[in-house]
Amino acid sequence: MTTNPSWTLRSYPTAMPTVDNWALEDRPMPQAAEGELLVKTLWLSVDPYMRGRISPAKNYAAGFKIGDLMLGGGIGEVISSEAPDFQPGQIVISDYFGWQPFTVIPASTAKLVTTTDAPMQAALSYLGMPGLTAYFALLKTASPKAGETVLISAASGAVGQIAGQIARIKGLDPVAVAGTDEKLEWCRELGYRAGINHRQSADLVADVAAACPNGVDVFIDNTAGPIHDAAMLNLNTFGRVVVVGTIALADRFDQPDIGLRHLRKTLITRARIEGFLLDDHESEYDAAIADLLAWHKQGLLHTREDVAEGIETVPHALVRMLKGENFGKQLVRL
Repeated sequence: MTTNPSWTLRSYPTAMPTVDNWALEDRPMPQAAEGELLVKTLWLSVDPYMRGRISPAKNYAAGFKIGDLMLGGGIGEVISSEAPDFQPGQIVISDYFGWQPFTVIPASTAKLVTTTDAPMQAALSYLGMPGLTAYFALLKTASPKAGETVLISAASGAVGQIAGQIARIKGLDPVAVAGTDEKLEWCRELGYRAGINHRQSADLVADVAAACPNGVDVFIDNTAGPIHDAAMLNLNTFGRVVVVGTIALADRFDQPDIGLRHLRKTLITRARIEGFLLDDHESEYDAAIADLLAWHKQGLLHTREDVAEGIETVPHALVRMLKGENFGKQLVRL
């Protein structure tokens, strides 16, 4: 093969991204330089944080420029190695996979996928970024106490489905917010006590109050927007809000986030509102992965995947995930 179809950023979206914001280019086969690996892509992950990286606005991670090759999490097989710690045939994971069948990644960003007790792609799901995000956002940042009510938005998504099950395992009272009745049924199967369909709700504040009769102690916020407002208006004294994602703002990312002001509510409840970035917990990854894998092997942790097929589907998969049309962790299999 001498060509390598690759997705590049064609334009910055001004509202909800569309596939037209990307271009599929037929690029030459890449070659690894010193300190790099040439890898055959097997799996790609698309995640909500990518919305921030296709905007010129300042973000916690550097964004893509027009014409840049799109990068994200992926798993692949090493074809050639210019780094002493890696050999052809090994399976590696990195956050620097290009959206292309063959990609060059810095060896310094690569880790071997060594877990044989789970499918390979689990390293992009419950044993990877989504699972670790759920684990640390709930157990470390929120610091819940047994019996507390935990409200989780995007509850059937990659992070939410794990967070709800960890809450159940730890003796908490998880309540789901999701966008369809089918997704809520899945959440109940996972152990969520109750659920709210936010797309059918005529009064989210009242629906959260009904689902959480003792109030909300912890809110794992994967969405922002009206769900955030409803959670805040039901927050208990000394409640904790962990801001994990803002996917509800995907169609107006570069505009001011206009909504209710919660300063008085925060003052009265003495609530803690804290942003979450997974990288802050890197030193504890191994222990968390051990817990997540053990729960999975014990039958306590289940996940659902939404898998698109082929390199041509990658931007489609990202857009449908940003719209909430996916069901479970969104992956692309090459």
